[in-house]
Formats: sequence, C-alpha cells, structure tokens
Amino acid sequence: MAKKKSTRLWKNDDELFALARRELFVAVVGDSMDGLGLRRQFLPPNIQPLTRDMVAIGRAMPVLSVDRSASHEPDSRVPAFGLMMDALDSLEPNEIYLCTGGSPDYALWGELMSTRAQKCGAAGAILNGYTRDLKGILELRFPVFCFGSYAQDQGPRGRVVDYRIPVQIGGVSINTGDILFADCDGVCVVPYEAEIDVFMAAIAKARGEKTVRQEIEAGMPAKAAFAKYGIL
Repeated sequence: MAKKKSTRLWKNDDELFALARRELFVAVVGDSMDGLGLRRQFLPPNIQPLTRDMVAIGRAMPVLSVDRSASHEPDSRVPAFGLMMDALDSLEPNEIYLCTGGSPDYALWGELMSTRAQKCGAAGAILNGYTRDLKGILELRFPVFCFGSYAQDQGPRGRVVDYRIPVQIGGVSINTGDILFADCDGVCVVPYEAEIDVFMAAIAKARGEKTVRQEIEAGMPAKAAFAKYGIL
C-alpha cells in the first residue's frame, strides 16, 4: 500500500478517519472535490447503505469478480469463489473491500465475509451488486453499501479473478489506497494523490457551513449569507 500522508491536522489514517467521522459528511467532501476539478468521483446512486446510519471511511482494496459463464475454463477446474478468500484474508486495518464485475444475479458478500473482514480490522464493504445474510450483517453492525440484499449464492455463479488492481465503477476509477467515504448520501472516491487538498478543503467548508447555519438561524437571508461566505 502507498505511504500514508500527514498534515498539521492529522498524523495518520486513524486520526484522519476519526476527524472525518466527527466533522465531515460525504456531500461536503464531494463539494470540495468539485472545487478542485475532480468532478466524477461518486459511485452510482444505487449503491446505498444497508441502514441509513451506516458510515464507512477507509482505503480501497479493489476486488474484481466475473460470472462463471464468462470464464473459458471448465467449471470443474475453477476453485469455488476463485480468489475471493485470498482477497478477504488480505484485508488490512482501515481498508474497505470494494467489489465489482459480473452480473447482479448473485450476492457478492455475506455474514461470514463480514465476520472475517471485521476481524481483520476492515472499515466496511462496498459492492457494485448485492449482499446476502442481511440479518447477520446488521447484528454485526458492519458497514455494507450495495444494491440491497439478495440471497442467491455467488459460489456456482461467479468468482473473484483478481484483487488490489485498478477498477472502474460507473465511469469512476478506483485504485488501491484511494480513500472511500460513504454515508446515507452515497459513496465518493478520493484519489490518493489529492487526499490532503480534498480533506483540508472539506474541513474548512464544513466549519464554514456551521457559521453560515448560525447566521441563517439568526435571520440572515440565504442570498446574503452566500454573498458573504460563498457557502450554501
């Protein structure tokens, strides 16, 4: 994984992610990326949290899955789930399992995978598809963002063919080590190369928004508040 970066506000990922959870939300991070010219950083809106209060922030660990029917190898020669267990076991603290590829005809995630990821210290799972075992995952309180729950198993239908590689979801490029930030408003991707500028701008904007809210609550018109602070 790429070397972590530090600033006057945070020294490591633990401090950055704690700060983001305290003060930030996905919308303000997205606004900050817009301001920096990074205007295609949100995953498709059908990737949603299993519950509205779920929040996940961590480093991307991309995983590529394909349908078994898309493989040229006979099924008898393809291990069950392919490299899925290798990918799962490779998770490190503060990483997020990000899976894409294949069709939406089966679940890409489940309760036992959540249990293992949690044990590895992972920060969540984000799927361009479905999960299963909804009840068990909710009991674990493990953050999962996906299309929803669907019980049909991946085993005979899909397999993981690679991981820790660049992937694309909805036209958004994601590399290993990019920061994923997800809440009830969606999932955004903060490129590793831009993360300091993005989060410094987001923190400044979030703190400015508190001031604007106080002014509006005190009776200032929205147009006047925007003219004074450039925030709304």
